[in-house]
Amino acid sequence: MKQTSGRLGEVAGRITAPFGSRSLTAAQIAAQADASRPADGVVAEKWRVLHDLTTARVRYGLSSATLVVLEALLTCLPERMLAPTDDAPDLVVFPSNRSLAARARGLSEAALRRHLSALVEAGLVIRRDSPNGKRYVRRGEGGQITHAYGFDLTPLAVRASEIAALADTVRAEALAQSLARETVSLLRRDCAKLLDALDVADGTGDPGEPTPAELRERYCALVASYPRRPEPAEVAALGEALEALALAVSRALIFRQESKKVSGSAAHFERHIQNSTTERPDCEKASRDKEKVVGIPGSRRDPAATAHTAVRSTYPLHSVLDACPQVQDFARSGIRSWDDLMETADRIRPMLGISAAAWSDAQDAMGPEAAAITLAAMLERSESIKSHGGYLRALTERKRDGKYSLGPVLQALRRSRINFERVTG
Repeated sequence: MKQTSGRLGEVAGRITAPFGSRSLTAAQIAAQADASRPADGVVAEKWRVLHDLTTARVRYGLSSATLVVLEALLTCLPERMLAPTDDAPDLVVFPSNRSLAARARGLSEAALRRHLSALVEAGLVIRRDSPNGKRYVRRGEGGQITHAYGFDLTPLAVRASEIAALADTVRAEALAQSLARETVSLLRRDCAKLLDALDVADGTGDPGEPTPAELRERYCALVASYPRRPEPAEVAALGEALEALALAVSRALIFRQESKKVSGSAAHFERHIQNSTTERPDCEKASRDKEKVVGIPGSRRDPAATAHTAVRSTYPLHSVLDACPQVQDFARSGIRSWDDLMETADRIRPMLGISAAAWSDAQDAMGPEAAAITLAAMLERSESIKSHGGYLRALTERKRDGKYSLGPVLQALRRSRINFERVTG
């Protein structure tokens, strides 16, 4: 308790004890010791202090409900500024429990006691208990307050600069953490797409550098070790590791690009030498071409063309589009030929999260037409497929084992579509 003048004013420097069975804790002693120091010149805007305290509440061990009670106490103080002085130092509010509960969004009396104790233990509020534990004031003949019993808000003014500095620190840490998370997200995206580009890149790699498979395994290990709720140190460590991986993949891509340029220049030089040689007569070239055609059987002359013809004749394009109509939504100007279907499949592939390596492997095993039909069928069943890349790899292995055929897949899609039209029609 603090008084305004006279001998009673000397009691301002004395530490007061709480009412009843409540003991005097170290936090209460520290708060009263700070509040008893000369306070002239200390001014703080109460809502600004509350805003900073909300930001730094975790550092003070306060809950959001505790801050609601503190806000209710601040509303009981008419002045907006917290400005204790040596002549009139008290910033004591004395609301009843009913009034405080109404201002604190209807908290129960038990909850009020719990949150008020938390504020006292945090050293943000001082109890100024009366002899009987009630909250009230005594006024002099001129109406001035001579005795005030309730909750003293002086520590908020005294510690305003400390609270503001801690709030700034919390905001800076939150911003740094947000930037670190953004960096990790960007690096994960860059590494994934750089690895996809490395899988299909032409040229030869540096013998001393890791292989594409090793780099991808390294990336998968980093992503798998990333916790769902990482600590700041874990985010920073992952960012550094992904940065190093991105640099390694970038070096591998640049080396392949340079080796490709060197190879292209050598090939151009060789073509120049060949063109400078003496050309044979037309009749001699024609006879040699004829010998090549006669000497190679037709069945072995172009196996790729034979496979293309078999797929196209077995599964007509209009039949495929009838079973898989959604693929036409992604075509640039409609699907009128097999080339249009294969081009559209190449465009859909990254949308479904299928890597370039998995797509190339499927085309090698199935053929371009069959792979495009498979992708169109997967698009129809996209909602029931969790991992399109893994599903396509499984179908590729089944194709190599001779256990995968397009016929049953297209028939199942047609039946499903017919049944849906019957139900909705």
